[in-house]
Amino acid sequence: MSINSIFNHVIRTGSILFVRSVSAMPRNIEIKAMLPNPTKSSEVAKNLSGTEGTLLVQDDTFFNVPQGRLKLRQESNSKAKLIQYSRPDKEGPKLSSYHITFVEDGESLKTTLTRALGIMGVVKKNRMLFLVGQTRVHIDEVEGLGHYLELEVVLEDSQTEQEGQEIAEGLMKKLDITESDLVTNAYIDQLLKK
Repeated sequence: MSINSIFNHVIRTGSILFVRSVSAMPRNIEIKAMLPNPTKSSEVAKNLSGTEGTLLVQDDTFFNVPQGRLKLRQESNSKAKLIQYSRPDKEGPKLSSYHITFVEDGESLKTTLTRALGIMGVVKKNRMLFLVGQTRVHIDEVEGLGHYLELEVVLEDSQTEQEGQEIAEGLMKKLDITESDLVTNAYIDQLLKK
């Protein structure tokens, strides 16, 4: 394991020094695609996951930051999450690194971040979440944009980007997603272009 992929946290208790190693930022391989037939895709996702899925109603507020993206996700029946992430804008499977902080008072943090950074935009969506192995399959209905599918293959520390891409491409085939369905930009970028 390289030194760049380890964060060392030092905890001092009395005269004993403990060093704990924690893996680098979580990584996943993502794809996003337009869904011409969300009902069919949902049925396939149900069969692959063996579940009916979970409905998440999400409001993502994006803030102006100089690097990567910073969003506050507020969703039904869950704590708010402040999510920082970086990923390239390109078609097909792409590597994303991210950090999530759970927030007790999302509205208060939203006010603070709005005052400090300003709001870039807001994405509102209904998301059906299906778990297929190490992949989160999202069937999204995005306000102002329509229906999309998103795959997030959550990589284990030992897995390569290539392994994640192979998993994503295998699921794309099972879900009947073609290269022409793929979308390069994030939802926020598409909304800002309208």
